[in-house]
Amino acid sequence: MPILHRPEFRFFLFVLSGFVAIGVVAALAFARGNQIGTGVVVIDTNLGYQGGAAAGSGMVLTSSGTVLTNNHVIAGATTIRVVVPNTAHSYKATVVGYTKSGDVAVLRLQGASNLKTISVAKGTPSVGQAVRAVGNAGGTGSLTSAKGVVTGLNRSIVASDEQSAPEQLTGLIETNAGVQPGDSGGPLLDSAGRVVGMDTAASASSAYAADSSDAYAIPIGKALTIVKQILAGKSSATVHVGATAFLGVELEPVDGGFGGGDATSGALIAGVVPGGPAASAGLTAGDVITAIDGRSVASPDQVSPVVLAKKPGARITVAYVDQNGNGYTTTVKLGTGPAQ
Repeated sequence: MPILHRPEFRFFLFVLSGFVAIGVVAALAFARGNQIGTGVVVIDTNLGYQGGAAAGSGMVLTSSGTVLTNNHVIAGATTIRVVVPNTAHSYKATVVGYTKSGDVAVLRLQGASNLKTISVAKGTPSVGQAVRAVGNAGGTGSLTSAKGVVTGLNRSIVASDEQSAPEQLTGLIETNAGVQPGDSGGPLLDSAGRVVGMDTAASASSAYAADSSDAYAIPIGKALTIVKQILAGKSSATVHVGATAFLGVELEPVDGGFGGGDATSGALIAGVVPGGPAASAGLTAGDVITAIDGRSVASPDQVSPVVLAKKPGARITVAYVDQNGNGYTTTVKLGTGPAQ
């Protein structure tokens, strides 16, 4: 599969799909003593409902396996595997919580202990300061390092990939370090090896470019504030904590040419997951959802917020119109799905 990107946007979320092997491996020293790794890990995901896979990076926050990464690294993942490079240690991971708008996610590794953790810098880096981006560049499974300097602060960009809608990211650190696909979620380090930011996006004239002249990182202090909220179990309008509710449908706008009889608004079901919650409740491709729990639905983007506000196992009522124009209401028991 190609690197995830949307050519109409200048900035790309640098998660890697398909595990294309590019870039030069740079060996990093092991931690002193018997701690495992360097504090930086690689993340491999299976996108089961999309028929694909992706790779990214992460930072170890606790020795017992709390890991920080970008939300876009794990969005849509049905399974997540985290590997400590240059060791035999590999862990299954679960998502503790995430924010789409902030592009931050927290993972928990199963059975992890004695992991080396990152060292966090205090304060904000300055323009011209030397930095180094470390991550799983090219999805090789090894860590690479790219040097540069901070070229700007408090930057705002719009970034996207093929799996998600564009994201407006603000307050970013800009650098000329050569960030590559697969580096997302990895650290941007100062000259002392302390983390100043989390590599998140870059510009490139080609999706397959070996490096980039403009890369962007979320300030580590900003990311850790979100981490604290997630670990405290405090959900909000922008932060999701815990398992993600799952309806099991692919939605499209109503175009008047397929499904839903004469429906002119709503969310057209383009496909259903076999055996999933929607399918089990009788919903099929071609039906048009017109309301959920009594709330009118005029477009597909009105469905997700309602579902994500629920917990797996919750029951919702779905009003819909079939292809013959007949209206029905059904009850759907939500399942557990991938992070969004």
